[in-house]
Amino acid sequence: MVAVLGGMVLLIVLVNSMGLLAFGTAPSIAEQLAWGTALCLPLVARRRFPVAVLVVVGALFIAAQARQIGDNTVPSLCVFLACYSVGAWEQNRRAARWSRVGVIIAMFVWLLVSTLEAAGQPSGYLRPAGPLDPVMAAVLHSFVINIAFFGSAYFFGNMAWETARRRHELEERNAQLRCSQQENLRGAVVAERVRIARDLHDVVAHSVSVMGIQAGAARRVLDRDPVLAGEALQTVEETARTAIGELRGLLGVLRSDAEIDTRASDEIGDHAASPGLDDLPELVSRMDSSGIVAHYGVYGEPRPVPDALALTVYRVVQEALTNVVKHSGAQTVDVRVRFLATALEVEIVDDGYGRGGSGGSGLGQVGIRERVAVHGGHVEFGRRDEGRGYRVRASLPLGLRAVTRPQEPVDVAAGAESEEVR
Repeated sequence: MVAVLGGMVLLIVLVNSMGLLAFGTAPSIAEQLAWGTALCLPLVARRRFPVAVLVVVGALFIAAQARQIGDNTVPSLCVFLACYSVGAWEQNRRAARWSRVGVIIAMFVWLLVSTLEAAGQPSGYLRPAGPLDPVMAAVLHSFVINIAFFGSAYFFGNMAWETARRRHELEERNAQLRCSQQENLRGAVVAERVRIARDLHDVVAHSVSVMGIQAGAARRVLDRDPVLAGEALQTVEETARTAIGELRGLLGVLRSDAEIDTRASDEIGDHAASPGLDDLPELVSRMDSSGIVAHYGVYGEPRPVPDALALTVYRVVQEALTNVVKHSGAQTVDVRVRFLATALEVEIVDDGYGRGGSGGSGLGQVGIRERVAVHGGHVEFGRRDEGRGYRVRASLPLGLRAVTRPQEPVDVAAGAESEEVR
């Protein structure tokens, strides 16, 4: 509004200084400035009360022309802005449409009246040379200019409204999409934690069964062979420590979200037997059926690892290979298992174009992180240093002692039966 008012003052001073008045004559400069200020001031409220501003500015415009003020450019701009603002800001679209139509009709009626009045006055045109009558040409000229003028204000006002509406809808959809992604991520975490709980259930159940068998065998041979009984009790102790460590890691992850919906367990499906490190070669060999050449290697000195940790390694490799098939476009993939001094590391590297633009949801990586977090490890995802291909590397700490499940109970003759923990 300030810019329009400044332009109004400048043009009134200039046209009066040049004597180039729009109607040939004009009132005093003070009155012209008053009319210009009256036309500009309503624009302050053009966004809050667009229809009222349009009506007021339209009426003032006709009154100012009736007084034949010296400048007609900025008053026309005020009408344009008022008309545009109704299309861009008025929430009642019916009122926006008919208010503009009414004002435009009033403007054309005024144009017709002023043209008829000017027709009775002496012509000011010098040496007309066109095929049309000068008066008719002047009327058509005025009507064409005003049609373009008001049509532009109407069109661009509507376009601004539609653009703002689409932007608002897009922002709402983006907000809904973010909420949906968060819900999907949360659902993936819940489902993965339920799967972890079911997998570790088998491991813990096995550990408790081994403890029961060894404790029963120790009780039977305690009098006859104290050394053998001591070995059995040591196995019970080590198995118990391993099971407690696995349970502590599991509970530490599951307790991080107190609002886990346990009903998600109904959606997981049947649980199969828990695989381990020995099943990795077969898992990797299945990649041949998908047309991807897979290599499997074990580095370092293999040693026994807890069953839960072996299951986690298997699941990490399984999910990573699934992503390779679905998203990478790779031709080869390498699966490497490294036995380090204090950790077990598994690395899956392919030569594809990575995950960018593949449409993957990233929920598989969430599952990998959750599984590795149970054992206090860490995992890395990202492109290879060479630029082509993708790498998944998980490092899982190994304790000072690792317990394997014994092949036979101490007292085979005792025929003790294990009872699976439910």
